[in-house]
Parts: sequence; C-alpha cells; structure tokens
Amino acid sequence: MNAGEVLGWLVLSALAPGAAHLRAGWRRTGLVLLSCYAVGLLAMLAVVLGHTLDELIGMATRDSALVGVTIGAIVLGLCWFALMVHSFVVLRPGALPQGGQILTGTLAGLLSVVVVAPFAVATNYVWTSRDAINTIFRQAPTDGPSAAQVKPEDPWAGRDRLNLLLLGGDADDHRPGVRTDSMNVASIDVKTGNTVLISLPRSLEDVRFRPGTPMAERFPDGFRLPRANGRNDLLNSVWEYADAHPELFGGRRGQGAKVLMETIGYTLGLEIDWYVLVNMWGFARLIDAIGGVTLTVEQDVVFGKYNEGLVKAGTRRLKGADAMWYARSRTFTDDYTRMRRQRCVIGALLDQADPATVLLRFNRVALATKELISTDIPRQMLEHLVPLALKVKDAKVKSLQFVPPLINTGYPDWAKIRTLTAKALRDSVDADQPVVASAAPSPKKTPKATPSGSASPSADPAKGLTEGCGTIGR
Repeated sequence: MNAGEVLGWLVLSALAPGAAHLRAGWRRTGLVLLSCYAVGLLAMLAVVLGHTLDELIGMATRDSALVGVTIGAIVLGLCWFALMVHSFVVLRPGALPQGGQILTGTLAGLLSVVVVAPFAVATNYVWTSRDAINTIFRQAPTDGPSAAQVKPEDPWAGRDRLNLLLLGGDADDHRPGVRTDSMNVASIDVKTGNTVLISLPRSLEDVRFRPGTPMAERFPDGFRLPRANGRNDLLNSVWEYADAHPELFGGRRGQGAKVLMETIGYTLGLEIDWYVLVNMWGFARLIDAIGGVTLTVEQDVVFGKYNEGLVKAGTRRLKGADAMWYARSRTFTDDYTRMRRQRCVIGALLDQADPATVLLRFNRVALATKELISTDIPRQMLEHLVPLALKVKDAKVKSLQFVPPLINTGYPDWAKIRTLTAKALRDSVDADQPVVASAAPSPKKTPKATPSGSASPSADPAKGLTEGCGTIGR
C-alpha cells in the first residue's frame, strides 16, 4: 500500500470500525468490530424510533442519563482513539518510504485527535448541564405534582393546565429581602402548549390574602401598612414582608415564596404549582451569553440615578445591560409601559434563543442560567417540563396585563380579575382563535377616582405576546 491508501483506509476505519483490520487481513477482529458497531447503531435507532423527540429530550435531563452519557462518551472516546492507533499499526506504515511514514504518521495523529474531539465536547456539555441543573432544581417534591405522583402516561396528575409563577427579583445591596418587581403567571395547556402569560403590576394595592392564612388574619381588609417612607405594602412587597415576619408562621423562616404563590393564586383564581425567581441582572448575563437580543426600541429610554443613561430608539441588537434597562426603566414613564417592554424582551428571547445559538455558546449560557434562577420545581419533574417548554415555543402565547384602564391598581376589582383570567384560559384552549389587533401603550397615570377602569365589555384584553412591540415613533 502507498501513503494515500493507508490514509484512505484509516479514514474509512474512523467511520466504520474494523475496515482497516479487514484490509490488513485481521478478518476476525475486523468482523467483531463491525458487528459491535452495527449493534450499537441499531440499539440507538431502536431508542430513537421508540420515542418522540420531546420524550428523548426529556429523558436526557435525567441525572442517571446525564451520568451515563458522560461515562459513555469518555469510554467511547478512549476506545475510538485506541482503534485509530491500532488501525494505523495493522496497516503497516513501516513498509512505506521514510517520507510516507512521516506524512501518514502526522495525519494519523491529527485524525485520532479529531475523532476524539466530539466525545470530549459532549462530555463537557453534558457535565456542565448536569452541574447547572442540579444547582437550580432541588430533589425534594413540592405540593404540586411530585415525582411520587407522576405516571408515565400522565405526568401532570390529571390536570389540564400547569401554572408557573415567573418572578423578576429586583435585588439591592442597600435593601434587605426579595422585592419582586416583575410578576407573571404562565398558565400552560399541557396538551397543546398554548399559554396565557398573565401580568400583575408591582403597584397593586390592598392585596387580599387567601382566607384562613396567617397573612389574611393579620390583614383582614387587605395588605396595608402605616405610611412611613414610601409604600411598602404593594404586591411586590409581599415576599419581603413574609420573610421579615417569621412570627406569623410559627417561627418558620423563608415563607415569602410560598405566601406570594398563594396570594397571586388567590388573586387570579388559580392554583400556582411552582415559582421561578429570576435575578434581573442575571437575566442580562443570559442575554449576553446568547450574543445579545434584537429589539425595536420605540423611543429613547432614559435610565440611571441622574438620568445619565440612554437606550436610543431604533432596531438593533442590544447587549444584556441595555436590554435590561429597556425592560426595567421607569424614568419619564410608568410601571405599565415597563411591563409592556418586559413582555417584548421575553417575546424576543423566545424567538431568538434558537438551539444552534444555545449550543454554540453553551458553557456561557449554562453558567449564566445557574446564576440567574432559583425555583422550587423538583428535579424529577424536569424531564416532563422540558418537552412542555418545547411545545410552548411553537404554540400560541397570549398576554393578559392587569393595568389601567382595564384594572385600577389603587382600587382593584378582584372579581373582574378572576373573571378575565378564567375567560383568557378558556379562549386559549382554541388554538385557531385569532389574536386581537394592536395593543396601545398604557396610560401614564392611574385614574384613582374611578373604581376599576372601563375597558369595553366586548374587547378581548388578552393580546399576542409581542403585540405592541416593534413600532418606532409610537
């Protein structure tokens, strides 16, 4: 054989283990290697054909699967490397002229490294994923559908919808506790993925608590504290207040998340299954990890203690910090316009965080995610939530925002909030329902003199997630 033939058989052996051995006369060894390779491929094919793509992705999040894949990738990588070395040896490169030996030896070494590289990348990705997942999700079950209740044919324990409380935490070094300045409930149809994203304003007053709870006993007429330095009794202060008063809960600490879930669930007439708390500036790191997000800034957004910052109007790719200031600034505007901008950022991320981008920047995304999220979702439910999230990405997502004039935040109409929530959920079941036309920006002031706003009874307040986004000069 000449140098070209040696290299050709070596490349073929990388794709079909045993080919080089057959060529070199090692017939039994070659047949064993090819047979093992064929059995492995058939086993993988059987697994793939026996499950849907969503099921496979969900199964891949199991801790046992992640550990198994990591060990398997390491073992296969070492075996493939040894295979390439032995394939090169049995092809007898020593019979070649000196120049051919140097050429084939060099290229064989490079090919061995190239063959091992995918296994090394896979090991890194899987182990990084496992570390991030086990940091974010806990093993213990919650009051929602737990691992003990889960059945393969019905992981949602008979329920039609899953209700997740999505929170944006506004942490501050000079302020104790958790201040939840962004509060949304994602109510997801578990069969279709159709989702209603229900937004509650941070400034909702006189919040009512579920009867019979410690907070309801302390505040029978709604959440209202003596006025001192500003308002500390709005909806966004419920978590902080509950954490600061463990005596209400028999001395149990860290009740803020549970109380806020219970309170928002009671407000909307829903049972909240779990919460996800996002550090708002960690969210900026996630946006940077995927290379930024393309947004249309309708008009200049000013931010900063002295109004020194500016996100200019226009359509362009924003880095994490600018995207967050676009979503969070209330300078020269109000909470309701900010809620609309936050919805626009969420919609843009859903559209633009494609799998190719996430894979390309995987380590950065995993690190940012680990620093970004805290949740009470049990680890065991992740294999069911991931396929559901993939359904949501391709399903109909509508937004319902309880802001003026629909709801007066100073004098909330609690019955109206529950009625509109129930209607939005009923409507979302119909996947073909048309999305309502344009959504205008929210007004700058809350009309405190009126009881609850005056939206037209015939108007549907539920909007498409990105409606009202992306128009310059609004």
